Amino acid sequence: MRAFAAIRAGLTPGITRNVVALGIVSLLTDVSSEMLVYVIPLFLANVLLASPSIIGIIEGTAESMASLLKLASGAISDRIRRRRLLVGIGYGSSVLSKALYFIASAWPLVLVARLGDRIGKGIRTAPRDALIVDSTPPEARGVAFGLHRAMDTAGAVVGVAVAALIVSTSQGGAVVLGADTFRLLVAVALVPGVLAVLAIVVGVRDVPAGASPAPKPSGRGDARSSPILTRRSWRRFPAAFWMFVLAGGLFALGNSSDAFLSLRSQQLGLDVRVLLLVIVGFNVANALVSWPIGALSDRIGRRPLVALAWTIYAVAYAGFAVAGSAAWVGLLWLLYGTYYGVNEAVGRALVADLAPADLRATGYGIVNTVVGLLVLPASIVAGLLWDRIAPSAPFWFGAACAAAALVLLIVGVRPVRPRDSRTHADQLIGDVGETPAR
Repeated sequence: MRAFAAIRAGLTPGITRNVVALGIVSLLTDVSSEMLVYVIPLFLANVLLASPSIIGIIEGTAESMASLLKLASGAISDRIRRRRLLVGIGYGSSVLSKALYFIASAWPLVLVARLGDRIGKGIRTAPRDALIVDSTPPEARGVAFGLHRAMDTAGAVVGVAVAALIVSTSQGGAVVLGADTFRLLVAVALVPGVLAVLAIVVGVRDVPAGASPAPKPSGRGDARSSPILTRRSWRRFPAAFWMFVLAGGLFALGNSSDAFLSLRSQQLGLDVRVLLLVIVGFNVANALVSWPIGALSDRIGRRPLVALAWTIYAVAYAGFAVAGSAAWVGLLWLLYGTYYGVNEAVGRALVADLAPADLRATGYGIVNTVVGLLVLPASIVAGLLWDRIAPSAPFWFGAACAAAALVLLIVGVRPVRPRDSRTHADQLIGDVGETPAR
């Protein structure tokens, strides 16, 4: 019992209502989104007969175009301090766009639906992450993001499991996805999406500026009294932040859409039902890892764990490249889920450590925009490598980019510790080389 109490104490400090409410929102949204995200490329390839290059263009365009909103949304959120409004608009837009899949008979309409979904994500992501930071003591950011990621991924587990059940009931063990099965999945996916928007209305609240653990701005480059993002504001981000952006951008160049993982798994022999069950395992690994790893990062620092995540990613992608049969696919998806759980929880907390406190949402917007804009070239390159060289080529390219990004991370991003509420944001520039709090 004492051991259980100690574990509970280590995983729950600083968890607030907003963190839990936003976790519920993400859980419901992921039930909705994950029912579709891994079968959309199969719908494109099996039903609409789109090539891997076209699928890469669709996925890359959707992610990159949406990323243009992430920086603006984050900066606007810092200026008006109405993060809840932007979060609600973002989640609502994603729900509405899913209805377009009902009438999609050619790939351009799928592109429009994907754009609507990703634009919603672009609007909500930076304000949501900043609202989690606003609602959490600095020393508990890792555990807060870890809990949020665990709840998000729990929704993904449920969503993919429901999708597997629907596919099994609708078409059994068929290797290709049927059009009627896909549209049934869309109908069911809309229900939790609507519930997620209702959860924002009921459970999420903005944090007043005076109640936030973030320090008050000094007046220099104040995001609420100056234009959305000035040159002076850019200069307030420390060198370590920009090195992390550079390393993350290089990593993203090889991190093409997960659509190629679905296609590769099918190409190696998995039918749709088994693929979805494997992805359930991927999400379970993600959920199990994220919360305790986020808490661990509060104790030992973020950089070693981000480095671990990128190493696991490189190994998983190299594995997809060399796999010669479906026997390896399950293990590789589990590795990929472990990467996700570590990277998403710890990486977001690292951004909060590096960015000036009154420009946190802007910092998230910068990181998300750079990474998102690179999804388009990454996915186009992956599609061309698949079509013109071999299905394994995109995965070799991704592993190589991850290895190069890992070197930049280790060399250029020195360890940092979370800022407490009494420390001015500008002091981060001088303190960025300090070792993590233990």
